[in-house]
Amino acid sequence: MTQEIDRRSTARTPLDIWIEETSEHATYFQRSANLSAGGLYVENGIPQPLGTKMSLRFSLPDDATQIRVTAEVVRIEKDTPFGMHLKFLELQADAAQRIERYVEQPRG
Repeated sequence: MTQEIDRRSTARTPLDIWIEETSEHATYFQRSANLSAGGLYVENGIPQPLGTKMSLRFSLPDDATQIRVTAEVVRIEKDTPFGMHLKFLELQADAAQRIERYVEQPRG
């Protein structure tokens, strides 16, 4: 039996929020499924090709200050054609700290 290797280098937490995605061609609103300090997963949205760079804008729950970040599509789900993994490329230090605090919060 083959085991799939978990390529995640940081912890993830579920996060169901709207993400505004702006690329050189258009602006879309997509739903996130989870978040880590290094990126996020968008599901049931409009998939972009691997390597596509885009500007994202979103707010964390209970935090009105928007986070703006450049991200890159690093993986597209094979079984879910509308899911893509985004890696943060340019993230301000204060935004990174807010994301880390959110991810580390106990859920229950």
